[in-house]
Amino acid sequence: MSALVEINFDGIIGPSHNYAGLSIGNIASSSNAGETAYPREAAMQGIAKMRHNLGLGLAQGFFMPLDRPNEAWLASLGTTVTDAEPHLRAAAFSASSMWAANAATISPAPDASDGKCHLTVANLQTMPHRSHEWPGTLAQLKLAFADRGHFSIHAPIPSPFGDEGAANHMRLCPGHDTPGIEIFVYGKSGGPFPARQHIEASKAVARKHGLGADRAIFAQQAEIAIAAGAFHNDVVAVANERVLFTHEQAFEQPDALYEAIRAKLPEAEIIIVPADRVSLADAIKSYLFNAQLVTLPDAAGMALILPSEARENEAVWGYLTDLAAGNGPIRRLCPVDVRQSMANGGGPACLRLRVVADPATVDPRFLATPAKLDAISAVVTEQWPKAINPDQLSDPQLGDAIGRAREALLAVCGFTELDR
Repeated sequence: MSALVEINFDGIIGPSHNYAGLSIGNIASSSNAGETAYPREAAMQGIAKMRHNLGLGLAQGFFMPLDRPNEAWLASLGTTVTDAEPHLRAAAFSASSMWAANAATISPAPDASDGKCHLTVANLQTMPHRSHEWPGTLAQLKLAFADRGHFSIHAPIPSPFGDEGAANHMRLCPGHDTPGIEIFVYGKSGGPFPARQHIEASKAVARKHGLGADRAIFAQQAEIAIAAGAFHNDVVAVANERVLFTHEQAFEQPDALYEAIRAKLPEAEIIIVPADRVSLADAIKSYLFNAQLVTLPDAAGMALILPSEARENEAVWGYLTDLAAGNGPIRRLCPVDVRQSMANGGGPACLRLRVVADPATVDPRFLATPAKLDAISAVVTEQWPKAINPDQLSDPQLGDAIGRAREALLAVCGFTELDR
């Protein structure tokens, strides 16, 4: 029997990390558009988070940054880095693959009819700067999970159905290695911002993964949440094993969802954060729910790995302190500093993709150890740009430096021809 555990794969923040404000509906991204970004600091913050998780006894993996600027994508549009309009150039430089929660949707082997772990790479087509990520991401998934006896990897859902991956997908189960239920959260247009996850895409993923009606639930994200800036479900809800931790205003029909969950998984524990304790605005600003809800080893309960911004919000931290002091499953609060990512609209949960698998079946180049993170840190310190302003993206020397930095990282991690 395989030793199935949850492995969190973080996206290493790439050397082209910048604040171009490309993500419509992402309030942090829009608010910081044009500001100076600090790629070296950003990557080191992400590495520190991975070290923190290893220190908790959790399994940790990582993905490489994609090749940027994406000159092939610009060529398909009949232009180049030098000649492209600013918004197209910025899209070609985007380091948004750092948010690995959007890499794919994962159904672990215990849920699937064929007993394999299924991964469908996200198409991310609702945003131009993200729509060209999937080929590079798919190449890494095929390497990391090349064992076809344990993994089945699927091409992206075709146009016009938008699929944003695990950021709109949750799993509830008695334990990671046992059969569970999967909640696919979709949006509908109607507010000021676009709905990014389409129900047709969610249903297609469930079918491709071999999930029967007893394993899949489809729930609509609340329009009020999308309008407030919850561009993905993981900004207002997170699940781990039997626990769903959610804001009161996360779902359009919450009572029907909770009833469906309890019917399929009676032991489910649903923790609803009331709006009169934590407003939707405070939840989104602090990224309270864009936390990693994880099970600690040795029956130590669950921990919330939170952005440090959650501790700085009086209402949020007051609620969390009461929660952790209670008799519930969440016993530990772990703030981490990912401010560079947060300023572009991605918290701790955005930076990771959860995969339940036997680590022995995963390509070891993608699995983190303290020594490997030391080697990655050395490359980042030496090669990553210290600062990038969006106005610099037209400088050919910056593009060359970004390319050299990524090549150095690939070399130290043992990769060649990663994107082919």
